[in-house]
Amino acid sequence: AEQAADPGLRPLQKRLAREITTMVHSAADYEQAVEASQILFSNKAADTLHRIDEDTLLSVFEGVPTFEVSREAIEAGKPLIALLTEDAAVFPSKGEMRKLIQGGGVSINKEKLADPNTPASPEMLLNGKYILAQRGKKNYYLLIVK
Repeated sequence: AEQAADPGLRPLQKRLAREITTMVHSAADYEQAVEASQILFSNKAADTLHRIDEDTLLSVFEGVPTFEVSREAIEAGKPLIALLTEDAAVFPSKGEMRKLIQGGGVSINKEKLADPNTPASPEMLLNGKYILAQRGKKNYYLLIVK
């Protein structure tokens, strides 16, 4: 009945996935997989991103380009436009970054960036040392703060 009411939610597929994952792995692994998929495919993933542990974060974003940035730059409040073009080559130029921001195509930790001059801050750090930058819908970059 639930499937017929709203097939787009795919309740049967979700239940089958839960049962198989729990049977083969564990309930904790299932919960971890659900959080990982919410991060990748949900527009409301910012809260989840700040809650997940480091291992889950790294496994979800395994294979994405990474850049090291200095903790001093974050603590000094360096503008994100400088951080993402100079310290980390996420964008080839400040002009391109500005254009993408105007079109809503830049997110930091799954939250849309409205102002390129927003300062970086320690509050942005995931697990105390990561920042997730997103360019467009599918291009992710992980900044590792050292």
